[in-house]
Amino acid sequence: ENVDIGLQNAYRMVKEGGMDAVKFEGGTESRAKIVRHVVEGGVAVLGHVGLTPQAISVIGGFRAQGRTATRARSILDEALRLQDAGAFAIVLECIPANVAAAITDALEIPTIGIGAGGDTSGQVLVFHDLLGMLSHPHHEEFVPKFCKKYASVGIQINDGLAQFKKEVEGGVFPGKDYSPYLMSEEEEAKFDDVISEHAEKTKSKLDASDSKLGMADESEQLSLYGNK
Repeated sequence: ENVDIGLQNAYRMVKEGGMDAVKFEGGTESRAKIVRHVVEGGVAVLGHVGLTPQAISVIGGFRAQGRTATRARSILDEALRLQDAGAFAIVLECIPANVAAAITDALEIPTIGIGAGGDTSGQVLVFHDLLGMLSHPHHEEFVPKFCKKYASVGIQINDGLAQFKKEVEGGVFPGKDYSPYLMSEEEEAKFDDVISEHAEKTKSKLDASDSKLGMADESEQLSLYGNK
């Protein structure tokens, strides 16, 4: 069944990934059933409702959730199901602050907000956005409205990569300063002899091969015109 597949995957994530817990997005009845099975199997589960990034193709893209009373109530119900199923905490993403506050008050377990106002039990942001790691004009258009940038390291990253490219293309890097591993003069001379010997053997093999190919071509030409 799906619940068994979910438990098997959870075990694998914990064992192979070195995780302390797994996160499940969504709180439908079928999802809550899987969460309960995983928790009963001994794996801690973090729930996630509101905007569920792994299902953006289903919910219509990265957009705020819970902006109508009906949808907000649905998200509350999902959170309650996940709590009842054994989740130890729930992420609330991209929902109105008052909705997040009401859900937090209704639950007995902590909530972690991301774009959900300041009344959740805790806060989280994607650190790439938080630190401005992708500070590029195209990326800036897609930084979430709720994300405050505390740095713009992406600008320094872009500058560094551009300088690296320029120095490599110009033959400046690595240069002698960044080529620190040297051979002694004696070993370098021996290696030069090895390379020379290898080059001579390679040339001899190529010459022999070209000679054989030439003889084969000549034979094929004679056969083509009926000469033997």
